[in-house]
Amino acid sequence: MKDILGMMKQAKELQSKMQEMQGKLSEIEAQGAAGGGMVTITLNGKGELASVKIDPSLMKEGEHEMVEDLLIAAHAQAKQKVEEIMAEKTKELTAGLPIPPGMKLPF
Repeated sequence: MKDILGMMKQAKELQSKMQEMQGKLSEIEAQGAAGGGMVTITLNGKGELASVKIDPSLMKEGEHEMVEDLLIAAHAQAKQKVEEIMAEKTKELTAGLPIPPGMKLPF
């Protein structure tokens, strides 16, 4: 019986910590770059686009397809970094809790 009460207490603490972390998601930022840094995209922890920087040398006529490809690549890199940051923060929050492998939080 004590184990169940202890698990319920841990779950409540986890819920509180998850709510706090979700409130701070907009403060987390990750950058993705492509083309040797000629295109840089910044996403926040919610996956929202925070900024785009394009090197002026790319703004030539006929270069739009390359710029489009670089934007997609930079976004993919930034998104991957955000996911890694969030996975690490979630791992820190759930340390010590018996959560099945592969279970994603928040529920």
